[in-house]
Amino acid sequence: MTESGATVGADVTREVRMAATAADGVALAGTLTLPAGPGPHPTVLCLPGSGKVDRDSNAGRVRMDLGRPLAVVLARHGIASLRYDRRGAGDTPGDWHTVGFLDNRADAAAALRALRDRPEVRPGAVGVLGHSEGAVHAMWLAAHAQAAAAVLLAGYARPGEQAVRWQGARLADSLPRPLRPLLPLLRRVASRQLARVAATTADAARIGGIRVNARWWREQLAHDPRQDLAGIRVPVLAVTGDKDAQVDPGDLDTIARLVPGGAETQRVPGLTHVLRRTDGAGTVLSYRRLLREPVDAELLTGVARWLADRLR
Repeated sequence: MTESGATVGADVTREVRMAATAADGVALAGTLTLPAGPGPHPTVLCLPGSGKVDRDSNAGRVRMDLGRPLAVVLARHGIASLRYDRRGAGDTPGDWHTVGFLDNRADAAAALRALRDRPEVRPGAVGVLGHSEGAVHAMWLAAHAQAAAAVLLAGYARPGEQAVRWQGARLADSLPRPLRPLLPLLRRVASRQLARVAATTADAARIGGIRVNARWWREQLAHDPRQDLAGIRVPVLAVTGDKDAQVDPGDLDTIARLVPGGAETQRVPGLTHVLRRTDGAGTVLSYRRLLREPVDAELLTGVARWLADRLR
């Protein structure tokens, strides 16, 4: 484990570079952001969405820029946080194309264990926060790894294949009108591609001439988070925007129904899957424009306040 400190703002003492060791020995490179004042601190493990993403939820030119602003807001509310690079991204070694959905979950569990061993962290007050795929892993950690609280940002609550098909339908609905006659053909092609992925056995495969992470797709399509939701016994906050084009906001009702004792749910007006607000449709085609703006500040503050009340 290597460490270096850096001041990140008047309300934050420092950022500490740390590496959580995964089950197979891979060092998951990350940043532990600490609030002002003496520790140990309540802490949150932050889990990004899908793809080859680094600790700030950035993947190449697609820059969510979620990690750092979230960490700063949490620190201002007295909460430390860890964010780390996925395998094959940033400073974490590996080939992203061969890493499975369940590997990502196992790495998250390893990071959670590493956090509890830190002297700056109060081990009984470590929560999890995930966005998109990260929210699904946060459900599992809350149910099986003794997380103290869970925040689910744009997390789905249905079998993975159903979630993907819902996404596909929304994408189809957003196509320009001249392309609408092609929808039946596009749906058939998409179904064939999903079937081809499901039939693969290798970690990576070429589908339609493109190298894809086949193992991740197989495991994600087969995963059903509803069993994990039913096993959660800690506070849960689930937030999805009503302009989300990748996760059905109606899944909030399923989350509230399945979590024993209920979950607090928020369907945020105008919020999209990339956690920016819009007056438009919020489709995937609008992401390039939306990502020029910062993550919704009201969302970050609300999440931090909720966690501060529960990780005491």
